[in-house]
Formats: sequence, structure tokens, C-alpha cells
Amino acid sequence: MVLTKAELITALQNEVRILLHLAGKFEPASLDYRPTPKQRSGLELLQYLTYMGPCITRDTLAGEFDPVTWTAYENAAASRDFEATVAELEKQSELFATILGDVPDEHFRTEAEMFGQTATRGVLLVSNVLSGYAAYRTQLFLYLKSCGRTELDTWNLWAGMDAPAQA
Repeated sequence: MVLTKAELITALQNEVRILLHLAGKFEPASLDYRPTPKQRSGLELLQYLTYMGPCITRDTLAGEFDPVTWTAYENAAASRDFEATVAELEKQSELFATILGDVPDEHFRTEAEMFGQTATRGVLLVSNVLSGYAAYRTQLFLYLKSCGRTELDTWNLWAGMDAPAQA
């Protein structure tokens, strides 16, 4: 695996940290924003992010997608308001440490098929979960910008923090 297990866990935890930073930039009125009628709203995207990473991680480790569990998590997420959604996201840092912590390193090098792609579990975790977070946080960032949060910049998107004050 390109990343060690500890590095993967740290990278996923960093993605969660950035998501929480961006979630904190939403104003109540902008949570219902959606660029087009068929796209998720800001709240729906955050709700999706409460289960996307953990479910795909578990499924990748198991070697198969579990639609029953996915649907249960999807339904639970849809019932949460913004505060409960953020609280659920906050649990993910520890959740990734728990899910991945006891997995033997050699398991990451075994092949599995997920979403039409056959690769090692390590590659699948990076391409589907870690990259998925980066893509969806970019979408959240663009939603915020579209809702008038023009002060947000690269620092917010990539570092998960407000830009340092200029000297």
C-alpha cells in the first residue's frame, strides 16, 4: 500500500476535520441551497457524508457492497437535522481508527471488486473513500461560495482553516 495504515487513518481523519470546518461555514438559510433541482442540497450532502466513508470502508474491507446496510444508514441520515448531522460527522475520526485499527496490513494488499473496479483494498480505500471526501468537500466549498461566502478561499478548502491574518 502506498500509505501505511496509520497514514490512511490520519488522512481520513484530516478529511473529516476539513468537512467539519466547512460545515461550520454554512448559515441556516444556505443549507437548502442546491445548484440544480436534482442535485443534493447542502444539508443533504452533509447527511450523505455521514455514512459514505464509513460504509464504503467497511464494505471494501469485507469485499462486497452491502445495499441493506447502506440503505439503513441513508435513511437514518435523512432524518437528521443540521446539528445532528454535524454531531454524526464528529464521530467519524474515531470511527475510522476503530474500523481500520485492527485490520492486518496484508489485508490492504488483497484484491476486491467495488463499483466495477478490481484492485487491492488499499487502492480501493484511497480511490473511493479518501478521494471521495476530497471531491465532496470541494462540492461543499463551491456550494458555500455560491451562497455568497466569498471570503472563503484555498485555506478553507485544502487546509480546513481560515486564512492566516496578513502581517
